[in-house]
Amino acid sequence: MTEIIRIDPDFGRWDDLLSLILDAFAYMDGIIDPPSSAHRMTAASLAAKARVEIASVALQGETLLGCIFCRPEIESLYIGKLAVRPAFQGRGIGRLLLETAEALAREQHLPVLRLETRIELVENHAAFARWGFVRTAENAHPGFSRPTSIEMRKTLA
Repeated sequence: MTEIIRIDPDFGRWDDLLSLILDAFAYMDGIIDPPSSAHRMTAASLAAKARVEIASVALQGETLLGCIFCRPEIESLYIGKLAVRPAFQGRGIGRLLLETAEALAREQHLPVLRLETRIELVENHAAFARWGFVRTAENAHPGFSRPTSIEMRKTLA
């Protein structure tokens, strides 16, 4: 059974969580430009991120299956570093993590979920669209004159 747990100050598996994120994002290597910011993360920077954002992990027993980091904004809840271990993708874990984000947004009285995904990852665009997200903008990373990511939003009912 998959359990979603909010990361608290006692969480100590930062190396494991970093490994999960790197494994989940590895397929992007050589596809997206610029490379994923996950490559610049360390266990310490991930722990720092969790202190300023609201992070949850998906667990099956002691196995880390996935994670999500959420940051409240003025009118939305920003979703970042949504990751599911490759061996467990396609089993609804991403949906459980997004449902956790929806519950958090409602708890925070935020009517919209917001995320960004890379322009090259059209499969991700389609998956988020199936989950109710709509494309709202194209953005460019610093130093790029072309769009490198798209913004997607989901208005909560």
